[in-house]
Amino acid sequence: MEIPRYLIDQLKKNEEIARKFNEIEISILSILNFEDFFERLLFQIADKFSIPYIWLSIIRESSICEQLRARNESAALKSAIAFVAQERFIFIIKDQKPVLSNRNLTFFKDLMPDSQTQPIGSLAIAPITLDGKLVGSINLADVDIRRFEPGIDTSLLEQLAQKVSLCLSNVAAHEKLKFLAYHDPLTGLFNRGVFERILDREFSRAKRYDSELSLIFLDFDDFKTINDTAGHSIGDEALCFLADTLGSLKRKQDIVARLAGDEFVVLLPSTKKERAEQLIKRVNEHFETHPLISGGYTFNIRISHGIASLSDKGVSNPPGLIKTADSKMYQHKAAKKKRA
Repeated sequence: MEIPRYLIDQLKKNEEIARKFNEIEISILSILNFEDFFERLLFQIADKFSIPYIWLSIIRESSICEQLRARNESAALKSAIAFVAQERFIFIIKDQKPVLSNRNLTFFKDLMPDSQTQPIGSLAIAPITLDGKLVGSINLADVDIRRFEPGIDTSLLEQLAQKVSLCLSNVAAHEKLKFLAYHDPLTGLFNRGVFERILDREFSRAKRYDSELSLIFLDFDDFKTINDTAGHSIGDEALCFLADTLGSLKRKQDIVARLAGDEFVVLLPSTKKERAEQLIKRVNEHFETHPLISGGYTFNIRISHGIASLSDKGVSNPPGLIKTADSKMYQHKAAKKKRA
């Protein structure tokens, strides 16, 4: 029995698509950082399938969102990713099956990045997962209203989403390991090892160019009370609360790190002590009006601090800068206890 010509043509078409999928997978499988992964992935899909618009939508509450937002300085990621609230995403997608549409496309606006300003005629949305959990979608669009017309077979689109999900899992795992090598796992701040390398660099630079360099050493007042009263979980929240406050109030060039326990440092390049004091003043003012409220508890965060600079006596090397600031922090804490 002779096989119909249309079936032969379809088999050839499917073989060609499968070959392209395989080429894309091979191309991205060895990439282990987000920026190169997304750039290569989107270029390969657009090139091999002649798709003019392609991007990803990532659920804000997903595990991968924080990793990607930490790289928000990347122009490639900004143009390729839209972040969307989980409730809105699920309302649009409804299940984990691909969605095709060529009408009322403004309904999908929340899934589109700001860079997507060109008019489109049809849209395909394929949900992607990370370790079995829904994290967003890969989206394809065309000016042709028939390209992704509802009703057409979406099995190949599902295959694409599965391959993207698999490769994304590899990248996310590698990026997480790399992040933990440089950052404190609780607060996301630089860890002590990284901070000491940065301090060595900035100390040498300040000496070479005869510029200012200040360091703030600070810790919680009565942090043990939070742990003993509310538990270590809320104690961890308090540490993150302080870390987030320092991160939001510092300048772009300032470096914040968690040394250990409730001890934090802020390094301020090209900065005199007076400017460092201004930062601490803003931090204290913030805590006066923004207590930590969690688990039925309200804690007014209080911190003690010490500031050192290159001009201080005994500061001849990077460890001396930390030691001097640490000593001044304990003096500040002791003086506060005397006044209490």
